[in-house]
Amino acid sequence: MIAKDIKIQPAEGKLGVLLVGLGAVSTTFIAGVELIRRKHSKAIGSMTQMGHIRLGKRTDKRNPLIKDLVPLATLEDLVFAAWDIFPDNAKEAARKAGVLSDEDVGKVGDFLEKIVPMKAVFDQRFVKNIKGDNIKAESNKLALAEALMKDMEDFKRSNNLSRLAVIWCASTESFIELAESHKSLKDFETALKNNDPSIAPSMIYAYAALKSGVSFCNGAPNLTVDIPALQELAMEMRVPISGKDFKTGQTLMKTVLAPGFKARYLGVSGWFSTNILGNRDGEVLDDPGSFKTKEESKLGVLDTILQPEVYPELYGKIHHKVSINYYPPRGDNKEGWDNIDIFGWLGYPMQVKVDFLCRDSILAAPLVLDLVLFTDFAQRAGLKGIQEWLSFYYKSPMTAPNLYPEHDIFIQETKLKNTLRYLMGEEQITHLGREYYE
Repeated sequence: MIAKDIKIQPAEGKLGVLLVGLGAVSTTFIAGVELIRRKHSKAIGSMTQMGHIRLGKRTDKRNPLIKDLVPLATLEDLVFAAWDIFPDNAKEAARKAGVLSDEDVGKVGDFLEKIVPMKAVFDQRFVKNIKGDNIKAESNKLALAEALMKDMEDFKRSNNLSRLAVIWCASTESFIELAESHKSLKDFETALKNNDPSIAPSMIYAYAALKSGVSFCNGAPNLTVDIPALQELAMEMRVPISGKDFKTGQTLMKTVLAPGFKARYLGVSGWFSTNILGNRDGEVLDDPGSFKTKEESKLGVLDTILQPEVYPELYGKIHHKVSINYYPPRGDNKEGWDNIDIFGWLGYPMQVKVDFLCRDSILAAPLVLDLVLFTDFAQRAGLKGIQEWLSFYYKSPMTAPNLYPEHDIFIQETKLKNTLRYLMGEEQITHLGREYYE
């Protein structure tokens, strides 16, 4: 299938990137982009910067860089701003996060110092283990949304920007379920006016962005734009949304390994996962309410990939357990340890053990970059609402109602690249390959 009559607006002018949270992920992302712009480093881990895409037959040998095929904003086009409950500028925040070396922070320190966070929308009930005082004074949730909209407008005007994108890089909120106030835009706006406790801070940011015609990406496992009210607003305003929860460490490994077990029809009887990390994310997740939100995000991956209802003999009795332990000495260098009990021919047991000594923010930063650039592209291509083709970047991908998400990273990559081919008027690739033998 080739797209017809899709008019993609050019990526002209500057693109403003508004980050909710100026912590480890955001500062690693911002500093990284500036280091790359100054030719100090490379955009390792970024599909938009380093990825190639095959076009046509294998014999055609057409494998351009994605950024040479797709009209994406360039790194030079990006201008940054953020909200945070702490007043530290990006240089101070990067030093406290401890992800990047003092040398790397120093190379772009002059740039980072100029990024001072705007006052944030914050509610202690949703994030219990951290406190900050760089918080907006408005007590009404609608007034808070309007204040955020003004921040966006001022940022756009003062920097002469042509477009904006908002991405949530802040903490995991306490677990909440769908409420009546979430079921329609009318009910949601009434709830905002009435300070309804079911409206989380992340939802206020999302509402403000969408109401302003700005795309929103959700990098945490919060409910946020999963609710019908904000999906209705995204369609009404013709704005893309995507989420949720950046796919970085342990879940990344699950979406790589589980498809391999399934492809070889190897059974799985148990998958025990534990994490230790000591950054602010770990501190937040030390609260049972926030951990519940993260646990829901991490647990759904295996069921969708392995399909126990289809393969009950192989996966029908799998015991899947996830734990996260806050351990301050580890900082941002998370350790994700997995014990996987599998079985093969005649039911004989085997084990796989994975110890992933990863750097959470180093894995997340290129995802932030790709999501910002692809979402901006989607908006210029006239796409609106849920962008399932961006599932590649998330632990809990958003889908249409009553549609299960694809968690297999290889299916996700195919979906993403075929969407790019489709939008750019190229043939989608099925990998059937019969044409080479007929």
